Amino acid sequence: MSRDRYRIAVVCLGNICRSPMAHVVLEKKIADAGLDDRVEVVSAGTGGWHTGDPMDPRAATVLSDAGYDASRHVARKFTADWYAENDLLLAMDDSNYADMAALAPTAEDTERLRMFRSFDPEASADDLEVPDPWFGGDEGFRMVMEMIDRSTDAIVEQLPGLLSASRRG
Repeated sequence: MSRDRYRIAVVCLGNICRSPMAHVVLEKKIADAGLDDRVEVVSAGTGGWHTGDPMDPRAATVLSDAGYDASRHVARKFTADWYAENDLLLAMDDSNYADMAALAPTAEDTERLRMFRSFDPEASADDLEVPDPWFGGDEGFRMVMEMIDRSTDAIVEQLPGLLSASRRG
């Protein structure tokens, strides 16, 4: 792990749909912005039952159709250690947020925990969740991809400020 880089963790329930999609998209946009030497992206799930698994094929298809490489993902589980390893922790829904907050070593650590869609220009204060598309069809995955696309654009746009405010800036 290279701690001279700012680290962003994206977290959902199983780390096979939403968070790996966001991981792949955000990582590519950071590279396209020329910031990949300063920013690293990781992802995990709050549940561990998919640990070691690849991305859900429906998520991988949506990413591939949009021109992203979905082949390298291996699911991981979020633990309290992730607070020491990451600068910004992004939860996909309220349940993920609560699970992550419960694992925070200190109250101060939760200050780096945010909802992923808090960056989405189309989200409202009462609509910050990225819905889990796992039980639905392809349309749910496409809708999630649209939310991820908007949110990751905004994250990359705000990275200079995040970097300067961090201990890595």
